[in-house]
Amino acid sequence: MSEVHHIHNQDPNAGAEQRKAIWKTFWILLILTAVEFLIAFTVPHGILKVTIFIVMTIVKAFYIVGEFMHLKHETKSLIWSILVPVIFVAWLILALMLEGNAIFEAIFD
Repeated sequence: MSEVHHIHNQDPNAGAEQRKAIWKTFWILLILTAVEFLIAFTVPHGILKVTIFIVMTIVKAFYIVGEFMHLKHETKSLIWSILVPVIFVAWLILALMLEGNAIFEAIFD
């Protein structure tokens, strides 16, 4: 019975720091998404628009991985062991698309 009584007397500020971090993450991702929508409807289609979207997508992805997968709290060696293969795979995809002219056809069609 004392355990139940103890649960009801918890500090109301418990977890406030975590809630603050979650709301901060929410607002940052909301602003980035709003900027993406703004760019989508105002910037004419072309290489600039595609480049902006690729950069913003990578920024959002790194932020999400850092926050929600707690990667920003890990050691640098673990971060690099995850990051380097991802960079090589992205480079491989880009190289294959450039070799096949897929990017230029998609952008300029």
